[in-house]
Amino acid sequence: MMIIFLMPPPLSFAQKYKIKFATLAPDGSTWMNVMHEFDQAIREETNGEMGFKIYPGGVSGDEKDVLRKIRLGQLHSAGFTGVGLGEVYPEVRILDSPFLFRNYDEVDFIQQKFFEKFARGFEENSFILLGWADVGFVYVYTNTPVQKLEDMKNIKMWMWEGDPVAEATFKLLGINPIPLSVIDVMTALQTGMVNGVYTSPLAIIALQWFTKVKYMMGVPLADAAGAVLISDKMFNKLPEEYKKILLLNANKYFKKLMKLSRQDNERSIEILKQNGIQLISSLPEDQLNLFYDKGKEARRLMANKLYSLELVEQVEHALNEYRKQNQQKK
Repeated sequence: MMIIFLMPPPLSFAQKYKIKFATLAPDGSTWMNVMHEFDQAIREETNGEMGFKIYPGGVSGDEKDVLRKIRLGQLHSAGFTGVGLGEVYPEVRILDSPFLFRNYDEVDFIQQKFFEKFARGFEENSFILLGWADVGFVYVYTNTPVQKLEDMKNIKMWMWEGDPVAEATFKLLGINPIPLSVIDVMTALQTGMVNGVYTSPLAIIALQWFTKVKYMMGVPLADAAGAVLISDKMFNKLPEEYKKILLLNANKYFKKLMKLSRQDNERSIEILKQNGIQLISSLPEDQLNLFYDKGKEARRLMANKLYSLELVEQVEHALNEYRKQNQQKK
């Protein structure tokens, strides 16, 4: 059950530093509940002198609109998916690449290991990385079962319009995807224009797309990256002590958000099954390896367009070493 936190009045009316923050997350969601907690914490620690003014539910526009408003100084901070993050610093899209991660421990390991690199990249592009706030694992949902790579070719797959990662992924899987904005997907499912979509379990329920599909591929397509950024112009206006307060609380509350979001997604899978969605929980090993190989090809297809081949190899090497160490522990 989601709890809507009632916010007490500010501790002081002398708010010197108002951080205007935008998000697509609706009020009452886990995302917003944690943001309100984060806001309250920094208000308490600065005697009400610093806090967020939050614009939820996409009222400030899509991610490109929000970025434009931040650059104009109309907003200061926002929560972004990988699509928006890539507009600021394309190399971060490696985290969205297909069939890279196999569990959340791997996601956490890579995000922590490369945090400083990505933080520097954002800073070079006028933003401060406050913390990761992933959407979570994204799965493929279809009206015909996908049990082998060949089955993908029969899917009329939707693709988020303008997303180069999705485009490269589906190209390698032998699919010519149908690019549409998110708001047009439901109509496309209803008319049969598309019969395959991809998103997180929580999102497919919220968007009601699950009412138009029958199967869920149990192997995640990717982990959908997300993060909270603040403009360096706003960040640099803060006193040093307030910068520390903001960063320490961001680390605390975004870790909490990631944990709760993952729990929401796990519960959502159970809800999907209860509503008749058939989960194809495992694939034959040879087919699974084919998907992993296609993911590796897709990362190389995007090399030198979004990120360097050197970064691809560094991430893959770190993951392989991590998997070996964890195998030895078992």
